[in-house]
Amino acid sequence: MTRRGLIAIVVAAVLVAAVVAAVLVRRHHADDPYAAYCATVDDHRGLIASATEKGATTGLISALPSFEALRDKAPSDIKDDWDTVIAAITDLVDTLHQVGVDPASYDRSHPPANLSKHDQGLIDAAAERLGSDTTRQALSAVDQEARDVCHSPLML
Repeated sequence: MTRRGLIAIVVAAVLVAAVVAAVLVRRHHADDPYAAYCATVDDHRGLIASATEKGATTGLISALPSFEALRDKAPSDIKDDWDTVIAAITDLVDTLHQVGVDPASYDRSHPPANLSKHDQGLIDAAAERLGSDTTRQALSAVDQEARDVCHSPLML
């Protein structure tokens, strides 16, 4: 065999090995039920941290689009917890809209002057549901899942 033939065989073997490795990596990635979820965690972690710096309630409201993206990619073992978190935040946002208050600017200690006691009660009830043990446990579960599976905290 000539030197040129030997080089051609080596090059062909390297190319075949590279293709096989790429296929195996892609197959492994596709078989990983957490890959898409962890990629979404990485994509949204900074946004969530920035949002939650605004305060507990306002931060959760600001983080809602990121939470919805995470729920959409969540593996089945954590999807119910995401549903709980999102339902509680959405309930508060819907209540604020229902009574004509901007969720981004609402301040419980300085409510709008035209807000009735009844409407304040509706907002307080929705906020209590958001702060409930059920919601806190769900938030803890989704954060722990991100830490355990994706090795990346959500900063909740």
